[in-house]
Amino acid sequence: MSANSPLSRIHNQLMWNRLIAVVEEQAQTLIRTAFSNTVREAGDLSAGVFDLEGRMLAQAVTGTPGHVNAMAASVGFFLEKFPVATMREGDIYITNDPWMGTGHLHDFTVVTPAFRKGRAVALFASTSHVVDVGGLGFGPDGRQVYEEGIYLPIMHLAREGVMNESLLEIVRANVREPVQVEGDFYSLGACNDTGVARLLEMMDEFDLDDVEELGGFIMESSHRSMLDEIRALPFGTYENSMRIDGYDEEIDLVATLTIGESGIDIDFDGTSPISAFGINVPITYTQAYASFGARCVVGASVPNNTGSLTPVRVTAPPGCILNAPHPCAVAARHAIGQMLPDVVLGCLEPALEGQVPAEGTSCLWNPVLYAGHGIAGRAGDSTPFTVSLFHNGGTGARPRADGLSATAFPSGVRNTPVEINEAIAPIIVWRKEYRQDSGGPGRHRGGTGQVMEITSAEGAPFAISSMFDRITYPARGRQGGAAGRTGRMYTDAGTELRGKGRQPVPAGERLVMEMPGGGGYGNPFERDPERVRDDVRNELVSAEAAARDYGVVLAADGSVDRPATEARRAEAR
Repeated sequence: MSANSPLSRIHNQLMWNRLIAVVEEQAQTLIRTAFSNTVREAGDLSAGVFDLEGRMLAQAVTGTPGHVNAMAASVGFFLEKFPVATMREGDIYITNDPWMGTGHLHDFTVVTPAFRKGRAVALFASTSHVVDVGGLGFGPDGRQVYEEGIYLPIMHLAREGVMNESLLEIVRANVREPVQVEGDFYSLGACNDTGVARLLEMMDEFDLDDVEELGGFIMESSHRSMLDEIRALPFGTYENSMRIDGYDEEIDLVATLTIGESGIDIDFDGTSPISAFGINVPITYTQAYASFGARCVVGASVPNNTGSLTPVRVTAPPGCILNAPHPCAVAARHAIGQMLPDVVLGCLEPALEGQVPAEGTSCLWNPVLYAGHGIAGRAGDSTPFTVSLFHNGGTGARPRADGLSATAFPSGVRNTPVEINEAIAPIIVWRKEYRQDSGGPGRHRGGTGQVMEITSAEGAPFAISSMFDRITYPARGRQGGAAGRTGRMYTDAGTELRGKGRQPVPAGERLVMEMPGGGGYGNPFERDPERVRDDVRNELVSAEAAARDYGVVLAADGSVDRPATEARRAEAR
């Protein structure tokens, strides 16, 4: 059968689809076996299969862009350290090197070679965010990466099926949650084993000796399809910038995007320099989220792999906050890096007018809560714990729909359930509800944020490590839409808390987080009055804001007062 015949292409497409199913089962194994709630409940992970050159052939649908796209580059670093010829069946390799992995020490990437008939045929890789790596803990307070936790270079997690007990013992001695961290290591190995087993079944079924021909088909098809999408765009150079809170001073993210015959080039020249704190971003994480921003609206239907990623090229000047060198502190790199899709989408808006959403909360509002000796003062008999809660504000309104409320974009992680967090740590979540009037007004409303109130179940002091943004600078609207509401964090005793850094919550006080809303899209006075009425009924918008921001006046029974609304809108015009 000719490699280019219609039947051959159909055959390859079937195998490609099967390969995607293989890596999705790989990811689901990671979720089912993970110890950290960040993976098990929030889905903060990635999984994929690579050829022997380190090219990603397929990624699991489940996972985050920061993990998947950065992991796509990291496998090459593993091969530099351990060439395929040196690999043995049963070997497992691991690292959390931020510059060779996915951007900070909390993410461990594990690579496992797949052998068939005594010969390596592919590589499986997976990444997960573990709850604790020692050091200062998950937060932006470090000044160098050495303070942020245990740092593993690329090394063996297992040799020919035997776990590296010396490594595990060192890790257990350096983290606050040794059982969880060690369990997650085994979980990463297990999910890769699932991928290997399913790939071998597939190769037997399709009578494949290797995946070279299939990999070539995937690379060529994806690359060609992505270039076709790009070449349909108006060629030119587009610019955008975004100012965000930063840690101790504001940060400017500046991008220039060029669309041409060979692809899209994104350059972040003009971006603010590196920070003295742990919000710096390694270049691999910058490339991961910037390319994802472009892929959201260009070639979104093309499967994600090395072939479709290579036409989007991302650069940032060394020494800027988006290309921070070792040994910069990088633990909270997501607080800056997750803003990049909105920056890139802002570049694309002139080229794709009417297709680009408004800005959203972007970076996660994921508080890390701690208790124990020395963390929150003299803790006494209170239970020591470390727990990460994944939550977020609203996304930007879309050109033809409202933004999503309390939804993480661009990371895509899920909110962690209150019941789970209360079961694994001595905390009580007293309130979790949508934040009224937080979504930016527009023809399509920005997604609303949420309000949470948390306290110690034991009435003891605890600490929060925060890595939040959009407290000073809101998510901007688009095409006449208004900005979303900024966030806020404080205690019920009236103490205002900063958006970034570890801060104490005294005994008996409640931590209150009011998360930002997404920007609106289009003129708010063009929004259907009945939709505004529904927003008021659902307590997403107040009656006062309905009249002020949308020109919609409600009668005493909650219905739209048509004459008053028409008069209010005519007056505003």
